[in-house]
Amino acid sequence: MAIEEIFTLSFVVAWLAGAVRLAGPLLLAAVGEIYAERSGVLNVGIEGTILLGALAAYLATYVCGDPWPGVLAALGAGLIANLFLAWMYVTVMASQVVVGIIFNLFAMGLASYVYRATMGSGSMTAGIAMLPNVSIPVLSDIPVLGPVLFSQSAMLYLTLAIVLAGGWLLFRTRFGLNLRAVGENPKAAAAAGIRVRRIRYIGTMASGAGAGMAGAFMVLSQIGIFRDNIVQGHGFIALAIVILGRWNPVLAIFAAFGFGAADALPLSLQMLDLDVPPQLLLALPYLMTIVVISGLLGRVSQPAALMVPFRDE
Repeated sequence: MAIEEIFTLSFVVAWLAGAVRLAGPLLLAAVGEIYAERSGVLNVGIEGTILLGALAAYLATYVCGDPWPGVLAALGAGLIANLFLAWMYVTVMASQVVVGIIFNLFAMGLASYVYRATMGSGSMTAGIAMLPNVSIPVLSDIPVLGPVLFSQSAMLYLTLAIVLAGGWLLFRTRFGLNLRAVGENPKAAAAAGIRVRRIRYIGTMASGAGAGMAGAFMVLSQIGIFRDNIVQGHGFIALAIVILGRWNPVLAIFAAFGFGAADALPLSLQMLDLDVPPQLLLALPYLMTIVVISGLLGRVSQPAALMVPFRDE
């Protein structure tokens, strides 16, 4: 099959629209993680937090019959889970990597147990109400760009608003300056009167809020059901997006879209009869994650105090 037969206009539009949709939860998790890492905390536990957020969103929507309480429930689940993680990271000063990995395993077991205890182990997964797509008048009629950017889920527009507000808060406010100072030199920040532990708690909680809402995005804007394997490594992909986006929420938009495009490509190619192993296409986002985290794309300057515990003197 010739390349021009593959990349038709309809194929490109479907692919790019899918890429934008799949980039949404990655972007939410990444922008929250940026706040954690800018404060000096590497929150590996976002993988498990996304899963708990997805479960909370599903159950709340199932009970209420409305998806917006599901979004709030996912936000609450992310905040509660990361309050515990912040305590372990900042107060106990345990290894952030070890705690994050153990928490992810715990979240997998907890989510599976709670779902089966609530819905019944032998029952089929019940569908729930999903967030509506919003077509912006006039803009949605623009060829190519209209269906790609201006006919998306309401959650996507909320995500973009959160990301832009997050960028403004991080680089244009005194709080953002304090948070970045804590991530670069916590001792100097403490000497200047900044409460380092409080800032790191806030950064970790922001990471939990973003990851929890990312889980809601997956359930309420993508599939409308809950599955144990719904996350599938998206938390670790979000960590790669943070690096590729240079710890900047606005740059993370483009990084997330790149991963979303890689994730959407196998889905778009399913409609074509191509002699390409599907496993190779499905592995694309994870191969990209390995490349980014390994530093093959060049060295990046991470926050100087990332993963460095702070002890009061």
